Amino acid sequence: MSTWIIVLIFYNIFVLFYFLGINGFYLLLVIISYRDLRFLRTAERATDRSRSFRSEFYKPLSIIVPAYNEEATIAQTAYSALSLRYPEFEVIIVNDGSSDGTLQVLQEQFNLENSARDYRQEIPCRHIRGTYTSTDYPNLVVVDKVKGGKSDALNAGINVSQFPLFCNIDSDSLIDADSLLKIVDLFAKDWRIVAAGGTIRAANDCRIEDGKVTEIRLSPKFWVRFQIVEYLRAFLFGRSGWSSLGGLMILSGAFSIFRRRAVVETGGYRIDTIGEDMEMVLRLQRVMKKINREYRVVFLPDPVCWTQVPENYDNLQTQRRRWQRGLAESLFGNFEMFLNPQYGSTGMISYPFFLFYELLGPVIEITGYLVFIVSIITGILNPPFVLLFLTAAILLGILLSISALLMEEIYYRQYPRLRDILTLLGFAVLENFFYRQLHAWWRLKGLLDVMFKKRTWGTLERKSFSAAPQSSGKRQP
Repeated sequence: MSTWIIVLIFYNIFVLFYFLGINGFYLLLVIISYRDLRFLRTAERATDRSRSFRSEFYKPLSIIVPAYNEEATIAQTAYSALSLRYPEFEVIIVNDGSSDGTLQVLQEQFNLENSARDYRQEIPCRHIRGTYTSTDYPNLVVVDKVKGGKSDALNAGINVSQFPLFCNIDSDSLIDADSLLKIVDLFAKDWRIVAAGGTIRAANDCRIEDGKVTEIRLSPKFWVRFQIVEYLRAFLFGRSGWSSLGGLMILSGAFSIFRRRAVVETGGYRIDTIGEDMEMVLRLQRVMKKINREYRVVFLPDPVCWTQVPENYDNLQTQRRRWQRGLAESLFGNFEMFLNPQYGSTGMISYPFFLFYELLGPVIEITGYLVFIVSIITGILNPPFVLLFLTAAILLGILLSISALLMEEIYYRQYPRLRDILTLLGFAVLENFFYRQLHAWWRLKGLLDVMFKKRTWGTLERKSFSAAPQSSGKRQP
């Protein structure tokens, strides 16, 4: 038997075990998440959330919104943040050197005037040219600074913030009215929590009025529907399961809450990485461990943030390549956590999983397809085995997506029309025949970007929440 045939045989065996490992673990996360969601919904029915308003233990909060060329959505985002149900909070919008009318829109909509607010630069950031407050909304602060990127804008917002907790949201995102109350309740109950996040959902084609989602609509756009299924899968059993295992490594940059003191102690967000959200969560855990402080990073599925997702092939590809680059930078920048028992489940379970399955997964998946095809042509694999493997792969992929849709339908019912659920079920099936493979290709290109040190942000077509699309030079979220 020739050497190359032996190599093909062993690689096929390797891919088979890889397939069984990743899908087996995903099924475990489904089981864990289903149990936790059922427990959470039962507990919520017996709890009056409104009593947190009357509690003397609530934590005042700063909402930080970094904005670069966001004139199309910034006003709606600001109104949404200002209308949140919470006893004491401030909204800090950081204009990161926008070249469009972002600052002018804010000035016109909110009657800004120069602020006398005093602040300390506890975290390095680019020069702040000025701060403004609204005569109509006393808790709205606008920071105008030299362009430095999203991480630098977040650091500037942290410097200006005055409260012990801060929430960072994207400038094209809208938070449900009670979402802050639900997440901050966790911080009030457990002093160990240093970071927490909620669920992200697609706002595309939903009805938006006064900065609020008033009607949830299923977008007719092809690429958006795939992402809706993907987001449900990622949040309802992905992050929910990791949170339950104590191995949560990422909170969405579009909606997450941190203890300000802990982030300042880490030195703030790194400006030399693309995936600032994951990198911060990992480094936060490293620093807390080094200073011997107990900590927890948690996820709560009920609080929801609505955001615009890419609507065409080019924007979606750019986003996913960027996410893969961010994943690589975050993992390599915190490599000391790998198989380190000091970091518990994060070091021993989730870090190896993300390294071998999420980061290197596209390489194994794409090469696996190629080796699989060659093995069929050369007769190494017999037709019955090929048919069995492909059937199992497709059915398991469908099962995972349908599990997430069932969790959505049983516990949240955000899409109340039967037609919408059936449509999403169809896309849960369809994604296994080309979207999954296409997504693996995009992620592989993201790894190549890392190898060749390509760090372009790309541009994304943004649109007003109530208007037609318009071109924007905004960096991908």
